[in-house]
Amino acid sequence: MQEALKEARKGCRLGEIPVGAVVVKDGEIIARAHNEKELRQDATAHAEMLALQRAVQHLQNWRLTEATMYITMEPCAMCAGAMLQARLGRLVFGAYDAKSGAAGSVLDILDFPGLNHRVQVKSGVLADECGELLSTFFHNLRRDG
Repeated sequence: MQEALKEARKGCRLGEIPVGAVVVKDGEIIARAHNEKELRQDATAHAEMLALQRAVQHLQNWRLTEATMYITMEPCAMCAGAMLQARLGRLVFGAYDAKSGAAGSVLDILDFPGLNHRVQVKSGVLADECGELLSTFFHNLRRDG
């Protein structure tokens, strides 16, 4: 999760909402990303989406059943759906998202019984540190904007 936090801080310095993600397989980071929505002017350029794409490119295989993604914030419905499509094996996230979280807060897409794949989820890892980064970003945005 510390590596995901590094990515989140990198994105924050670039004016992005500070969410970072890393994908690990066999104890090795195979992909990392931070939000790039502002940079790309692309609503789908979430850290999770970019990390999934990079992990698939690295492995040359769209199935990530043996991989774990670490992200600083609970994924939204789009990102959770992409994790299911990629057959991600495990997700570890930090801060909960009470407004649009799709791994247990608002929705639980990753453990929905009607779908053909489920992702094992561990939540709340370094939640205070991850949440503080987000809170500070939005506080500063409201103050300055």
